[in-house]
Amino acid sequence: MSKINHINNMLKLGLLITNRHRLLSVAAILDVFESVNGFYERANQPHFFNITLFSPDAEPGKFYGAYPMQPISEFTKQDLILVPAFGAGDVQLSIMSNQCCIPWLWEQYKSGAELASFCTGAFLLAAAGLLNGKHATTHIDAAEALASNFPDIIMKSDAVVTEDKGIFTSGGATSSFHLMLYLIQRFCGKDLTLRTAKMFAIDMDREQQTYFGTFAPPQNHGDGLVNMAQRKIEKEYQEGSTIEVLIQDIPASRRNVVRRFKQAIGVTPIEYLQRTRIEAAKKLLAQTDQSVLEVMLNSGYNDLKSFRQLFKKSTGVTPKEYRDKFNIARLETGGQWTRRMSGAAYLD
Repeated sequence: MSKINHINNMLKLGLLITNRHRLLSVAAILDVFESVNGFYERANQPHFFNITLFSPDAEPGKFYGAYPMQPISEFTKQDLILVPAFGAGDVQLSIMSNQCCIPWLWEQYKSGAELASFCTGAFLLAAAGLLNGKHATTHIDAAEALASNFPDIIMKSDAVVTEDKGIFTSGGATSSFHLMLYLIQRFCGKDLTLRTAKMFAIDMDREQQTYFGTFAPPQNHGDGLVNMAQRKIEKEYQEGSTIEVLIQDIPASRRNVVRRFKQAIGVTPIEYLQRTRIEAAKKLLAQTDQSVLEVMLNSGYNDLKSFRQLFKKSTGVTPKEYRDKFNIARLETGGQWTRRMSGAAYLD
């Protein structure tokens, strides 16, 4: 257990209940840190974390579940501030609806508090300028948007957790649990971290989140020529043709197509083709019992060594490792269904 054993020395943990926050993110944070306090309680020690919920617009007497809400207008210095993920939808709108939190976050940080954002909560820290010149991550599918909107960030898209000058960020979904474990180990030690990981069935060995990424390129960018090239690639990627062959009928020069593709989508046509093929391979590995060789051929590749190298570069794991993690039939074998949601695994 921690050396902290007196209630006056409890670590002040502030959870910022942002506007448009993701309910599951807040629930997971409270569940984990309440559970850690429970470990201390069962050891006849005071709670380690003094949890306070803060709100941009809390009114007197307002509660969030069992917790009274404290308005950020009443400044109370904290040791650690947690910023949950935003819910689905327009992240720019989420940032705008929480502008009033930015001075408060800066005041906490300057007063010595450490800050931790979960998943897309990093966008609020980025909008505040708190991530400028620092390493950061977010949900793998939001990483490009974070990097392009806030170019002063040192983006680590595949990282599960980052730490830089007292500011922590996490990747998406269950990566949030890895950040919580990281913080628990930092403040409470390894023993309590292992007990928490076991309680929530968290895979502590995960070092990257790239295999959770999904290639979902924009289609409504307004460039008809690029749309034409996209449809051509998505229809014929399995044929194993080069990008030059696939776009040869597009009524524009190759240089013009590449330039407009990059401008509209953010990747070149050849990158688009590779990511389309890898996405197809991921689906086949997860949803069918095809061999790796069959998956390779049905995804438009014809060299097994090259396919394995490209797949691992894109996802961080080999095709076999990906299948072992995500193939539905294998997960259901023997009537046991492992459900990894909110960091917990449930077995029938």
